[in-house]
Amino acid sequence: MAATKPRKAKPIKRTTGKGGNYRPTKSGAGMTKKGVKAYRKANPGSKLKTAVTGKVKKGSKAAKRRKSYCARSLGQLKRSSAKTRNNPNSRIRQARRRWKC
Repeated sequence: MAATKPRKAKPIKRTTGKGGNYRPTKSGAGMTKKGVKAYRKANPGSKLKTAVTGKVKKGSKAAKRRKSYCARSLGQLKRSSAKTRNNPNSRIRQARRRWKC
């Protein structure tokens, strides 16, 4: 019978707080600028960007990104549980609010 090596405990990935890369739900969910920068460093060639939150010109690249995100996230919202869908403080609802969907 072969002896098995003890597994190393993986560090708990924190999403908010010090070293966190995601916004807390109350501040609109989604990734922070720092988080996007860290992700892009770890994944060269990535085109990940932060949310489009400001005012945009109709038909601009940012407006198209927003429209695309809103369409995708609506699908996520529809597939989520009724509890999540109807909760105004759920992450998906907060993120959609931040993106101005």
